[in-house]
Amino acid sequence: MLTIYRDNGTVAQAGHPPQLPQHAVWIDLLAPTDEEKAFVESRTGIRIPSIETLSEIESSSRLTLEHETLYLSIPVVASGDTADAHLSAAGLILTQSMLVSVRFVPLASFDVVSERVRQDATLQSPTAIFLMLLEAMVDRAADVLERLGGELNKVSRSVFRGDPSRPRHIARASRALRQGLTAVGATGDRLALTRDALLGIGRIAPFVLSVRKSWIVPEFEGRLDALVKDVASLNDYEGHLSNKVQLLLDAILGFITIQQNDLFKVLTIVSVVGIPPTLVAGIYGMNFKYMPELNWIAGYPFGLAMIALSAIIPLIWFKWRGWF
Repeated sequence: MLTIYRDNGTVAQAGHPPQLPQHAVWIDLLAPTDEEKAFVESRTGIRIPSIETLSEIESSSRLTLEHETLYLSIPVVASGDTADAHLSAAGLILTQSMLVSVRFVPLASFDVVSERVRQDATLQSPTAIFLMLLEAMVDRAADVLERLGGELNKVSRSVFRGDPSRPRHIARASRALRQGLTAVGATGDRLALTRDALLGIGRIAPFVLSVRKSWIVPEFEGRLDALVKDVASLNDYEGHLSNKVQLLLDAILGFITIQQNDLFKVLTIVSVVGIPPTLVAGIYGMNFKYMPELNWIAGYPFGLAMIALSAIIPLIWFKWRGWF
């Protein structure tokens, strides 16, 4: 889809055949067709990169300057509010008179800027719209990090809080630990996506500042500097959340190991306690003729008492040793 924004805030959808209106400042390509790419290239003289080119990870491919035109690519998080969040490539092509954006999935940050451009007719600078897009991406990343931080706090409370001296239902505790492990893993995956997106923005802003074009006025330079600082602070916060993810993963796995050890301890105690009674019952089940206890009136109660004592004495020993 091809959307064209004029300098008066109005929007035009490309028709058939497409036409480029006068004073266009922003052309937004969403999953563009070959026809739309060819139209923009022929009318603007700007090369439209493919998704393969935008997906390259080396900085020399993501940040280039060709004939007074900045070609910038960045990984963005698509479907960020769903369980299917994933990275997608996006491109920003900036000249003194035109901004061309290339993306292949709908993005909330682009929708926010698009609405602002429609409502504010004073936004007539491609550089200003470019900065608004970067700022919207940073704001979006901040919102995501705040939400992920809240989710980690919930998991942390469920894992670490509570009275450890009170026995917990084993099945319910195991189910809660599995759910917590799944939640922490999903949060860690989302943090990795956000980290990649912030890394891309963090590379773009210093590069644009370094080219020192005359149409990047001091006001825009100040906003780019502020953007760099925002990205740095968000990276620090993301690092804190990543450390918390690792802590929770280690803690949950540790609790699962403790539960397994407790289960094996119980099974071991039961098996050990059962051996002496089996031995006593085996002895008195041999039916030798000259067994003195066979002629006792109290022989049967004596045998039962021996069996009981052989089970109770190991339990007392284990309890005294603090093994359970």
